[in-house]
Parts: sequence; structure tokens; C-alpha cells
Amino acid sequence: MRQELSYEKRSSIPVITLASVVGNLQGVIWEVVLTFSLLFTVYGTIVDPKKGSIDGMGSTLTGFVVGANILVGGASSGASMNPAWAFRPALVSGDWTDHWIYWVGPLIEGGLASFIYENFFINRTHIAIPSEEERY
Repeated sequence: MRQELSYEKRSSIPVITLASVVGNLQGVIWEVVLTFSLLFTVYGTIVDPKKGSIDGMGSTLTGFVVGANILVGGASSGASMNPAWAFRPALVSGDWTDHWIYWVGPLIEGGLASFIYENFFINRTHIAIPSEEERY
């Protein structure tokens, strides 16, 4: 039998919010910086075809960066780094305080990190594979 959460239980669900001393602009900046470091690590260790000696370690290194980001920014902005991570508890609790920060920061930064890595760091040179006619 499924039980529905009463209002008293719903209000005790923790949500990701800004610390009391952190303003909205500071919260957006925190989320931009934290998400940038995460996505830049993903690009450098998993997406880049010329990873070098770190091949196969991308998931581990990404996990270390997520842990470091939580230690650095968790007390200030909650270190969401992903809109879905902030959306779930807000939906269940009904508390949407400062929720826009967790969409604006990562979405702006996601495009920025991919643009920077794709245009300045990754080298996608392709050698054309000869067609069947060119082989003979």
C-alpha cells in the first residue's frame, strides 16, 4: 500500500538552496564555475579522442572533480552542477526558492565549456577513408 507524504513530511525534505550569506549573482557564478570544471574534465578525459595516458580513467577523474566541487561549493550554492539534481528535491518538497539559479548557471556554462574545448583544445582531424573505387 502506497502512502502519500503529508505536508509535515514534505516540508522536511531538504532542497538545494543558496547559503544565507550568498546572493543570487554569487550563486550563479558558483554554479558556472563548478559546472565549468566538471564539463571541462569530462571533455578532457572522456570526449577528447586523443586522451593520451589517461585513457580509461575518465570516469574516475570526473568523480574526483565532482567530489572536489562539492567540497568547495557545497556550503555556498549546494554544488548542484546539474539542473536535474536541484529539480527533484524542489519538485517533491514544493520549495522553489532560488531554483532559477540552478538552471541559468549550468545551462549558460554548458555551452561555454563545450565551445571553448571544441574550438581551442580538441583536435578533430579526420583522414578520409578511400572509397571502394579509389582503392584499385
